[in-house]
Amino acid sequence: MLDISSIRSDFPILQQEVYGKPLVYFDNAATTQKPRCVVEKLTEGYFHANANIHRGVHFLSRQATEAHEEARRTVQRFLNGRSPSEIIFTRGTTEAINMLASSYGKAFMQPGDEVIVTAMEHHSNIVPWQLQEMKLKVIPLNERGELEMEAYGRLFSERTRLVAVTHVSNVLGTVNPVAEIIRIAREHRVPVLIDGAQAVAHLPVDVQALDVDFYAFSGHKIYAPAGIGVLYGKEEWLERIPPYQGGGEMIASVSFEKTTFNELPYKFEAGTPDFIGSTALAEALRYVSSLGWEDVAAHEAALLAYATERLDRIDGMRIFGRAAEKGGVLSFAVGAIHPYDLGMLLDRLGIAIRTGHHCAEPLMRVLGVEGTARASFALYNSREEIDVLMAGIERVKGMF
Repeated sequence: MLDISSIRSDFPILQQEVYGKPLVYFDNAATTQKPRCVVEKLTEGYFHANANIHRGVHFLSRQATEAHEEARRTVQRFLNGRSPSEIIFTRGTTEAINMLASSYGKAFMQPGDEVIVTAMEHHSNIVPWQLQEMKLKVIPLNERGELEMEAYGRLFSERTRLVAVTHVSNVLGTVNPVAEIIRIAREHRVPVLIDGAQAVAHLPVDVQALDVDFYAFSGHKIYAPAGIGVLYGKEEWLERIPPYQGGGEMIASVSFEKTTFNELPYKFEAGTPDFIGSTALAEALRYVSSLGWEDVAAHEAALLAYATERLDRIDGMRIFGRAAEKGGVLSFAVGAIHPYDLGMLLDRLGIAIRTGHHCAEPLMRVLGVEGTARASFALYNSREEIDVLMAGIERVKGMF
């Protein structure tokens, strides 16, 4: 099992107080805190290897280039991709999906073509397809917050061009059966994009075992800095789709008459990349991997079970999402208390949760609410913190 005390010592921010109370941080689905080693990697890069990468002949440039490309290889190994050329650095999941929507859409889609999504998608996997004038066909949910897989199989048509689904819901915590989703899509010869933003910090991802065509995630969800993320794509697809942006680095040659594009993955990485952020992302991936996925999963599952059992004891409690396969996310409502009021009052007790629609307005309509309160767990959280949260909810409830 994880040594939570030792792990927490790696995260200096968790040692502080908020309004005179020890910080209890349960907003991990929005962003995770950063271990000391990740912040030190940022400092090391800026202090000792800060130079624009690629093409530079001087020592610092070559040093920074190798660090950046080694970070790409680290991501490849983390996802079990076949080649570093399948790893494209982005600013996060949102940019990765927008990149794919633009590039894949330009090559293989026409207005009115169809993309299959789920009812639990984040706006970042809805709006980019609407910008491309795609028709969204939605996999419905059952009362537990699980996908209706039989309905999914009936959504395919001759105009279906892509399946784009979340791996883990940021609201319900549902872990979707992505292997089965991909298998069914294969039967219809339709490629699949998985939004892995809420998955990569909590379970191992093997893109080859899944046989997924595209997989996206954000660094800040897995203990890395904000502003760095990844789009994985099978090489055969990346070769066939055009660049998302134009500029330096993504070209092989330029004239006023014609431009030819660079090889993968640089074809999709216009301009100066975040070559410091990429090394910090690699450090974060090494950190979480070193703890052991089985232990991380067991710890977070225990937290979820304990928190669910404690929440169920509270009168007027309503939990949204009770899937059989569920990650460490609890969205809930307490009686008639508005989520915003609950979140504000818990904050005064030093407890950080998220409130609102969580960038999932269509799902809120399915649930019949305007928003929820959400507590989301990470590997550094503890049962004692859950006890603090429960006492805080009871205290706020007493005020109403």
